[in-house]
Parts: sequence; structure tokens; C-alpha cells
Amino acid sequence: MANNDKDMRKQVEKMYSKIAKEEAESCFPTSSCCEKDFSSAEYAEKLGYSPEDILSLPEGANMGLGCGNPQAIASLKPGEVVLDLGSGGGLDCFLASGKVGEEGKIIGVDMTAEMLEKARKNAKQGNYQNVEFRLGEIENLPVADNTVNVIISNCVVNLSTNKPRVFEEMFRVLKPGGRVAMTDMVATSPIPDIFLDDPELYSSCITGASLIPDLKEMLAAAGFQDIKITAKEESRDFIKDWTETLKAEDYVVSASIEAKKPL
Repeated sequence: MANNDKDMRKQVEKMYSKIAKEEAESCFPTSSCCEKDFSSAEYAEKLGYSPEDILSLPEGANMGLGCGNPQAIASLKPGEVVLDLGSGGGLDCFLASGKVGEEGKIIGVDMTAEMLEKARKNAKQGNYQNVEFRLGEIENLPVADNTVNVIISNCVVNLSTNKPRVFEEMFRVLKPGGRVAMTDMVATSPIPDIFLDDPELYSSCITGASLIPDLKEMLAAAGFQDIKITAKEESRDFIKDWTETLKAEDYVVSASIEAKKPL
């Protein structure tokens, strides 16, 4: 990517702040991280959430964002501490809340004050006692060392302009033996250079996607082991509607990303 990280970052923050301010349940019309032809609930089902999951959420928590369901690979257990990177309106935090129980804890981190306000409002509405939301960047997590059992994230790390730093921070806050269970966008072939400077394509979860071998290398460099990245080829079906600028489905897919911090 060209040396315009600040521009990309500003565009990402601007887009998701605007999404958070929208009162409609479905996702913001100019956001490409959602299926324009479906409601938020229908899109969530496409990502792997059950109708029961969606019905259990506070109104407004499902914002039609994401590219998968990290809950499906997280194997959350009672009493665990879970960290959600880019927690948005709180969807994954609220679903994780019941799985870790009263003895567990969920921490959501988001960089936009508007998203944080929305998530906290949703948490109050749903009376989630074991969920808290913190303002912060995923490159500089407001979380203490060795305090988290599981890190989840849904279509967020691709938006970072410094992914190696993100993985270093994830490694830092995880307890020894802790695990990563994310869904994110990955590139299956190099994206043409002509598109890489487009802030809208970047903030739409497309041109910030890394090739799978590069992601594995970054995770390993941060110290992670048992790295597993599984591309979801079927995701091309909804990715094709994300943008009219290029055929995104030819270059990126959704994937599950798993890794562990050594004991």
C-alpha cells in the first residue's frame, strides 16, 4: 500500500463513525462490509449466525457488518476473559456474554467514540453485567499484559495499516495458552496497484486484506503457534455486491483465523 496510512485511517474512522450514527437497523448504505440487498438479520444469517442469536440481541446491536462468525470457532467456556477487537455495536460481545457466564468477562475495544456510545447503550438495554467497552486502537490495546483467554474479531484487522503491530498487541494481552479466533478478509491474489490508494475500498474491507502466507508470517513473527487460516470460498457470493469499483470477489474472501500463544 502507498504511504498514505493516515488518510486510510481517517477514512476508516469517518465511515464507521457515520455507520454508528445511523438509526436504521440495516447497515449504512455506503459501507461495503455488508450485503446491500439483504436486511441486517438476513445478512447475519449468511455469515453463520443463527436466527436465535440475532433475536437474542438488543435492538441496534446487529448493524449488518462483519464477514463471518467468530463465535463458531471460539469454543468459549464459562469463566473465560474474552477480548473483541473492533467491537462495533457489540454483537459478538453480547453473544459471548452468555457463553462465559457470570464468572467470565467480555471486553470490547473500538476506535470510534460513536460506536462506543452505541455499544454501551446496547449493553445497558440488554443488561449485560459482564461486558464492558473501552475506547482504543487495536494497535495499542487498552488491556493489561497476560489477562485475556480468547481474542475474537470480525472483519476488523484488515482495516489496520499496521497489522504486525496488531498481532504483537494480541500476543501481549493473551495469557499463556490463550487463543485467537477471528474472521477476517484475506486476499487470494494480489490486488491491482491501481486500486490500492483508494481510501473507500480500503475502509470497505477489501484492499487492506493480506495474502494468507503473509498473515501466517506476521502471526508467527509475533510469537503465535498452531496457526490455521481457512478461506471461505462461498463468501465470494456476498462479496460480489460490496463494490462496483472492481470485482472484489476475484481477489478477496472471508476466512477464519486461529492461533495460540504458547504455554
